[in-house]
Amino acid sequence: MEIKIRKAERCDLNAILDIVNYEILNSTVLYDYEERTYQQQLEWFKKKQADKMPIIIAEIENQVAGFGTYGIFRPWAAYRFSIEHSIYVHKKLRGKGVGKELLSKLIELAKDSGFHTMIAGVDGSNEKSYEFHKNFGFEEIGTFKEIGFKFNKWLDLRFLQLLLK
Repeated sequence: MEIKIRKAERCDLNAILDIVNYEILNSTVLYDYEERTYQQQLEWFKKKQADKMPIIIAEIENQVAGFGTYGIFRPWAAYRFSIEHSIYVHKKLRGKGVGKELLSKLIELAKDSGFHTMIAGVDGSNEKSYEFHKNFGFEEIGTFKEIGFKFNKWLDLRFLQLLLK
């Protein structure tokens, strides 16, 4: 099974939206409560384009298997070399190397763009994501205790960091 990585296009937004909305409703990967609309996802897409931030797609047999992106970590000038990334894989295609391909490409793009550090925010209960990032050389920097509230429970958020030397 070949995984193809390419730049996201507007025609991918429905597939991206399906992946995002599944995670909102069924996991603590995203701390949102309400499903996003197509219009919200389109505005997100346009902002990423305006900010010159990548959105990449992983495709298997011409179907969107996942996507990844990054953006500036905080909106102040001194953070302009620090990015936070996001990777989402379709629920039926996990464990097939999609996330690995997406993160590898995001790291490559970040290095080529001159960024210094990449940050991951991982839900405290998501051990698979935590280990996934550790395998790429991310180091845990700290945990915010009970920072989110979803599904009637408090959520911890771990921050991991990779220096892009």
